[in-house]
Amino acid sequence: MCTDCVQKEYPNRGNTCLENGSFLLNYVGCAKCNHRDFMLINNKTTEEEDGEEIVTYDHVCKNCHHIIARHEYTFSVVDDYQEYTMLCMLCGKAEDTISVLPDDPRRMAPLF
Repeated sequence: MCTDCVQKEYPNRGNTCLENGSFLLNYVGCAKCNHRDFMLINNKTTEEEDGEEIVTYDHVCKNCHHIIARHEYTFSVVDDYQEYTMLCMLCGKAEDTISVLPDDPRRMAPLF
């Protein structure tokens, strides 16, 4: 993982969890070959462990194959909620929880 290739390390992305793709706005360019081009996704794996799906892959420079960052995305269902997390030096860190029920019990009912 290369801190010189990214504008900000692990930016806070709120609840935007990417299962695939790249956050190009945070990409400065490859520190090894000095090109700013699209990235490749290499070494993508999907594992399931104790009901949790874990997707990992490397963001790699298209020109010189320099590893820019390692991406990890997780998905699980806990009680009545789907939980997502993302951790990547390039794409950032994020968490999200979504109810599997039609009406999310955490949200208040409208007053009118």
